[in-house]
Amino acid sequence: MEIIKIDKLIKRFPMGKSEFTALNNISLHFGKGEFTGIVGPSGSGKTTLLNIIGSLDSPSEGSARVLDQDIGKLTTKKAAILRRQHMGFIFQTYNLLPVYTVFENVEFPLLLLNMNVSERKKAVINALDWVGLTDKVKSRPAQLSGGECQRVAIARAMVKNPVLVLADEPTANLDSENSHHILQTMERLNKELQTTFIFATHDDKVIRYLKRKILLQDGKVTADDSIIK
Repeated sequence: MEIIKIDKLIKRFPMGKSEFTALNNISLHFGKGEFTGIVGPSGSGKTTLLNIIGSLDSPSEGSARVLDQDIGKLTTKKAAILRRQHMGFIFQTYNLLPVYTVFENVEFPLLLLNMNVSERKKAVINALDWVGLTDKVKSRPAQLSGGECQRVAIARAMVKNPVLVLADEPTANLDSENSHHILQTMERLNKELQTTFIFATHDDKVIRYLKRKILLQDGKVTADDSIIK
């Protein structure tokens, strides 16, 4: 089942009196349940492509259809609804709210979906159970390790059972042990829930877990390989 179709996508950014082409004629398809990495050096266009897939930006030319929505034609409001209802995001800096508890941080996306209290509580506890943090529900981010903070961020991304999770350098601030724990957690969620994961990364630790690797160089796809394990 195809959930993302990118066709001849070009993304330009103004640079002084000229323009910089961050993505140049990208065509890609992604199916349900993929565990895929967009791989390449800094400045290759990885995050720009991830932002367009996540409806945080739009193409300059070409098209990007995500979950049957044309990203380039979405209003700001409709793009926000698409993200809120169907997507989860994991960032390298965690982006947890420091004054809120672990429970409240994970609960936050559900408040935007108008779920009742009992449904929210059940979903939050389930998500924290997935990442092994049910004993930290009352803790605040400052009381957690970096690995625990990233596991909270994964729980927050997964709490609404999204179709698609986008992860931008999710292991950049973690040591090897925590990185592998995080990646094993995401790999398990991918298998159990058939959630599609797309990473932007240049971390070899992440690359070893991928089922598909798309190499970007200077804004162009130079390789697209399935990885048999």
